[in-house]
Amino acid sequence: MSLRANRVAEQIKKELGMIVGTQLKNPKIGFVTITDVEITNDLQEATIFVSVLGTDYEKRQTLEGLRESKGFLRSEIGKKIRLRKVPEIEFEFDYSIEYGDRIEQLLKQVKEEQ
Repeated sequence: MSLRANRVAEQIKKELGMIVGTQLKNPKIGFVTITDVEITNDLQEATIFVSVLGTDYEKRQTLEGLRESKGFLRSEIGKKIRLRKVPEIEFEFDYSIEYGDRIEQLLKQVKEEQ
């Protein structure tokens, strides 16, 4: 990503964290953390990575709720960040936290076996 794309991605991450935490009123959405934003160099598309606490069902419901709220979220981003065109947004799960937990469990297991 270019320097500008990185700056825009960080700003989108910050603003979305605030919007999801305070303004979004969708009952499907549980406890969500915006972990990363990847944006194309032309600033047309952004992939938002989220971490969700809860069961698999709650995670699916939250992702569905976020996808249903895309229009509202894009309009709020447009109000907060001055861009010629607000990027299309797509939500994806961020499995890095679960992956890190799994590695930690395996290391703990190896240590206990020694």
